[in-house]
Amino acid sequence: MDPIKTLRSRTVVLPASDVDTDQIIPARFLTTTTRSGLGANLFADWRYGGDGAPKADFVLNRPEAQGCAILVAGNNFGCGSSREHAPWALTDYGFRAVISTQIADIFRSNSLKNGLLPVIVDPGTHGWLMEHPGAEVAIDLESASLTLPTGRAAHFPLEPFAKYCLMNGVDELGFLLGKEPQIRDYERRRAAGPVR
Repeated sequence: MDPIKTLRSRTVVLPASDVDTDQIIPARFLTTTTRSGLGANLFADWRYGGDGAPKADFVLNRPEAQGCAILVAGNNFGCGSSREHAPWALTDYGFRAVISTQIADIFRSNSLKNGLLPVIVDPGTHGWLMEHPGAEVAIDLESASLTLPTGRAAHFPLEPFAKYCLMNGVDELGFLLGKEPQIRDYERRRAAGPVR
């Protein structure tokens, strides 16, 4: 995955609350074990009509949504069943961050492990973002802050290990593989006698 140190993008606003993982990526698309192609089915039941044609009134189908890397969603985003396919679909579509006042715990954990930054902000900041779709915002991972075009900054929670992985573009396995020389050294010393 690509590292995220700073992210500057216009926002797409999805005002719905309690968006569950089956709405993010419907279960019928969970037959794959790869991330590629899932973005085409992101919010499929909301984006497309029964004939498969894009619905002109859905936010992702509007021209101003193209190229946006930040999704602003209503409260309790990502609730429902646990599926890594949900953050996979969002990142395959092109999103790098999701902003809300509340993000479901399992979805949040899956996102952090798969290169999608879940940003939890205060109601005032969230309200401003909901009222200003398409606003260009800046996210800085080092300071774990989001800056609005007005200059107002809001801090969000981000665990140090998750921050390290996102900033370095590695997942948990990649992090462990990066420690392979130290692991081999430890195993060599352990085989030779008590490790000190």
